[in-house]
Amino acid sequence: MSDTFTALEELQQNDGGQAALQQLATVLTDEQNYHRLFDVLLMQKKLELELPLIRPTSFDDVPDEHRADFEKHYVESARQVGTLLLEQDRVGDAWVYFQTIQEPQPVREALDRIQSTGEDYERTEELINVALYEGAHPVKGLELMLNSHGTCNTITALDQQIMQLPPDDRQAAARLLVKQLYGDLCHTLNAEVIQRLPMVEPSENLRELVSGDRDWLFAEGNYHIDVSHLSAVVRFARSLEKGCPELNQAVELAEYGSRLDQQFQYPGEAPFGDFYTAHGHFLRALLDDSQDEAVAYFLGQLEAEPDEEDKQMIAYVIVDLLQRIGRTDEAVELAVTHLAHLDESTGFSFAEMCHKAGRLDLLRDTARSRGDLVTWAAALIGHSGSATD
Repeated sequence: MSDTFTALEELQQNDGGQAALQQLATVLTDEQNYHRLFDVLLMQKKLELELPLIRPTSFDDVPDEHRADFEKHYVESARQVGTLLLEQDRVGDAWVYFQTIQEPQPVREALDRIQSTGEDYERTEELINVALYEGAHPVKGLELMLNSHGTCNTITALDQQIMQLPPDDRQAAARLLVKQLYGDLCHTLNAEVIQRLPMVEPSENLRELVSGDRDWLFAEGNYHIDVSHLSAVVRFARSLEKGCPELNQAVELAEYGSRLDQQFQYPGEAPFGDFYTAHGHFLRALLDDSQDEAVAYFLGQLEAEPDEEDKQMIAYVIVDLLQRIGRTDEAVELAVTHLAHLDESTGFSFAEMCHKAGRLDLLRDTARSRGDLVTWAAALIGHSGSATD
């Protein structure tokens, strides 16, 4: 180490500071000391800009005229160091850099390549933390958790995270849990059926396993999967979109739940009070099955509900379902009545819905009725512009 100090000092005296820093960067790269390498890369830029080197990562001493140049170098250096760390399979360390520069994709791709069985506890925990709780790749984090911690912990984790996930990740997470629970339930049912009917061939189809004269499977309050897990996964399944291959499995899970003893059919929030019946309607509609029946079921609840807050919740569910099954005009008309005044902080934007549906006329009229001049003007002029186009 002392030889390195001497060599760098001589290099600085003979060839200047940049030469010394470049050699130091080489030494740190060879040592795989990438965090300190990041400091040196920024020191090189600050030396070029004739700025103090004592706090290499700080922007506080960077004048406005150099800020854009230094920021560009900062991003490039973080990307370089993050890539070196990924090459060493140091995903958690790499995430620090890619997260800072808002470039999650390299870490997401690295996580996709990882196969973990949970045998290395500390590494698995680090990967779950980065992937799920820090948001680098939530679905991979859930997959790692499922393999290492089991279904119960994974369902709890998803319950805490699902509303913060973007729609694609939400659907992928729901698919993961639906497949897992469906497989677990079929496995348990096969064991019970074969114990009673040893000549019967095993089946991987839930509906087939409980069909026919097999009411004895549910006798005396019998169940074959943790009922709280079942209700959670059926609820997650509302995030599945039309065409998703797991929708059929989700419907079968809801059908199974509807056959459980009433004490195990926990009610949900409106309009899912009759939990499995309501979810069956919702999920079958996404499968293009009995859509009119499903819409009528939820509209009936809307008309019968006396509480205004619950009415809004029910209307939101119906509007969401109508949009997802391609009945946009009906969705907008219902939203005019029940959701037009809903604050956008709730996550629902009536204005955005009208814009996407090409119904700025409804937004204009609604804005006028509540005295919102700005939204009224935007809808009026936007609608006129669309008509002109």
